[in-house]
Amino acid sequence: MPDLRMPLLAVAAWAGALGARWGGWWVPGLAIGVALVLAAAGARREDRLRTALGAALVLAAVAAVTTLRTEQLERSPVAGLAAEGAAVQLVGTVSSDPRRTEGRYGPVVVVRLDVTEVTGRGATYALSSPVLVLADPAWESARLGATVAASGRLSPSDGDDLGAVLSARGPPEELAAPDVWWRGAAAVRASVRASVEHRPDAQRALVPALVDGDDTGLDPALADDFRTAGLTHLLAVSGTNLTLVVGFLLILARWCRVRGRWLYVVGAAGIVGFVLLARTEPSVLRAAVMGTVALFAMGTDGRRRGTRALGVAVVVLLLVQPGLAASAGFALSVLATAGILLLAPGWRDAMARWLPRWAAEAIAIPAAAQLACTPVVAAISGQVSLVAVAANLAAAPAVAPATVLGLTGGLVGLVWPGGGRLLGTLAGWCVAWIVAVATRCADLPTAAIGWGTSAAALAVLTVVVVVIAGVGPYLLRRPATGLACCAVLVVGVLVRPPTPGWPPDGWLLVACDVGQGDALVLNAGAHAAVVVDAGPDPAAVDACLDRLEITTVPLLVLTHFHADHVDGTAGVLDGRTVGTVESTRLQDPPAGVARVEALADPAPAPYGSVRQVGQVSLQALWPPPDSPTTGPGDGSTANDASVVLLVEVQGVRILLTGDLEPAGQAALARAYPGLSVDVLKVPHHGSRYQDQDWLLSLGARIALVSVGEDNDYGHPAASTLEPLEDTGARVLRTDLDGDVAVIEDGDGLSVGTR
Repeated sequence: MPDLRMPLLAVAAWAGALGARWGGWWVPGLAIGVALVLAAAGARREDRLRTALGAALVLAAVAAVTTLRTEQLERSPVAGLAAEGAAVQLVGTVSSDPRRTEGRYGPVVVVRLDVTEVTGRGATYALSSPVLVLADPAWESARLGATVAASGRLSPSDGDDLGAVLSARGPPEELAAPDVWWRGAAAVRASVRASVEHRPDAQRALVPALVDGDDTGLDPALADDFRTAGLTHLLAVSGTNLTLVVGFLLILARWCRVRGRWLYVVGAAGIVGFVLLARTEPSVLRAAVMGTVALFAMGTDGRRRGTRALGVAVVVLLLVQPGLAASAGFALSVLATAGILLLAPGWRDAMARWLPRWAAEAIAIPAAAQLACTPVVAAISGQVSLVAVAANLAAAPAVAPATVLGLTGGLVGLVWPGGGRLLGTLAGWCVAWIVAVATRCADLPTAAIGWGTSAAALAVLTVVVVVIAGVGPYLLRRPATGLACCAVLVVGVLVRPPTPGWPPDGWLLVACDVGQGDALVLNAGAHAAVVVDAGPDPAAVDACLDRLEITTVPLLVLTHFHADHVDGTAGVLDGRTVGTVESTRLQDPPAGVARVEALADPAPAPYGSVRQVGQVSLQALWPPPDSPTTGPGDGSTANDASVVLLVEVQGVRILLTGDLEPAGQAALARAYPGLSVDVLKVPHHGSRYQDQDWLLSLGARIALVSVGEDNDYGHPAASTLEPLEDTGARVLRTDLDGDVAVIEDGDGLSVGTR
């Protein structure tokens, strides 16, 4: 039987961290009071009370640390200057690799600094505070571990583990180079990338991701396939990585006749080296600790030792980094490890009655880990993967050789580049199999099912998980019931379940619920559609098109190149025949243009001419043919270059406006006076920046707002929606209504929602 005392202390530690985070200062006091009461009553039932007292003390300690950490950040000089929006000069150590991302107004580099000195408002302070830096691409050269000076303006941070956010001005000034171990780790990471530089794109990106979590250059569509197949853990640093690397080192050490306590030294050196290679960020430290727990579980009496190690690991991590308590990644790591330790042995023993033990174990481990993580995965992604167990089972034989060969290729490449490339080729071949598994599994009809993220939906799912965990061994111990469970799962994956009432008869237009972005589908005939924008997520738009049973897209129009309109393009292309791809004339922002051009060859939407695509008639009203093709990288400029389409389907006039800003709306009003439509796609997700007179003059009966739930932009604005509603227009939002369909069924214009 596993020893559950330390896991109970871990639960208490987690409760303490979350209680102090959300409950305030009173939580530690309450916990200490409970501990004193238990101590006073401890003369009777000594064993139980000792565990209860320990839990109360652990809860109090973690709650106190969390409260102190929060108070320290909130009352630091950095936080005070951020509250005033002060311009400052900082000195700090780079604590994360710079990561380039697409911001609202162009590319942004994100990097963390551990600030040791800040000067602002005429005073200089020495301190220790983490700060997130948002900077221009010049910061991509910042080296991890280097001491740098920077200037900019501080603003408050939303994260509990950050003192402030710095909007940096200009490049950083390096004051001191990174220490030798950081330079060595950087050299190995660069050598790993170089060893697979000659391989195809997917292999070139995935080998470093497996070895050290470096997912630079990973295709978003491929990442989405991994997510759908339940293989996302292979794209980031996880406990599995450390287990494989350190386990390989221990095997080498045994071959070299290292014995006894020296094996612990080798293992400790491997753990430290792995952390340096993968970076000392909280996610890496978490993965290293969970990997160490797995190593404990591999020894004799592994189940008992593993659960003890897991409990100790959680308590120690929350004492050191209490912010991990609210981290989904931390929860997934702990739950996966707990599932393997607590559920997998029973499932393995049940199946071992009629399967070879190695096969039973191969099935039980990924199944138990996936089941334990299911509620958290659903809360994050809104879906439950049905192919995760099969995908992990199929990919598992290639994961270890790909990781070990990739790391060895990086090490050998430091002294012999040719040998490094040879090993990198072998690692690439292994990764090719993993890619094939992910893409094939993701393409199955019901690879994943949508699941709500409400408290009620997650509570129901948690109950289902608990029931499956309890009855699993009883169902799996007999071949008949075990094979029947497998058959039900296989049929569920291969046969797409019907969606009653969807798509509705007579649908003309569907605004897909793709989060914070646009994806609009116009009915062009049987299983055919004109798609306008692709949203930010390939999976979301792909699922919407699947629900509409669209197999052919004769025309794809991308109104402009912001990520929330084009990043899902791969989802439109996936498994469908796609004809012409059109876009705006303005080739900005460059990152969005590059993402689209990697998948298609877009042509500018022809201005003014009326075209017929199936039963869809459409005319591009904007931008005009003399509009610029290059821009200043200003987000508003790109928005105002959005392709605006006037569409007619079965006599219903629809205006699709992209993210057109007030200036563009006013210009459109001058160019097309008296324009009227039946359906309006409200510009820019219902932003408050609108030419209200023009919007109201269109006379739309239905207004659609494509917007993401709880977005950071304040979309949609009441000042935009209320005047439309006052005209009698029916306003529908994808964040509240899901997929929204405009329907003409012979009885007039109506709407349907999913």
